[in-house]
Amino acid sequence: MPRKTATRSQDDLLADFQTLVSDTEKLLQDTANLAGDQADELRLQINDSLKRARDTLRDTEQNLRERGQAAVQATEGYVQEHPWQSIGISAGIGFLLGLLAARR
Repeated sequence: MPRKTATRSQDDLLADFQTLVSDTEKLLQDTANLAGDQADELRLQINDSLKRARDTLRDTEQNLRERGQAAVQATEGYVQEHPWQSIGISAGIGFLLGLLAARR
C-alpha cells in the first residue's frame, strides 16, 4: 500500500509539472503573432526556460523514482527482518497520534 501511494504522489507531481510546461509552450505558440524585438527576446527566454525545465523534470523524475524505490525496499527489508520491532514502533506512533488527537 505505501508503495502505491508514494508512486501515485510522484506521478501526480510529475503530471502537474508536465501540464505546466505544456501550458507554457502553448502560451509561447499563442504569442508568436506578437511582433518586435522585445517579444522575440521574451520568446527566446521562455523557450530556454522550458528546455531547462524539461531537462530538470527528466532528471528529477528519475532521481525521485530511484530514491523512492530504495526507501520502500529498505523499509520492507527492515520490517521483514524485525517484525516485532516494527509492530512496537507502529503501536507507539499510533499511541502518540491518539494522544495528540485527543488533546484537540
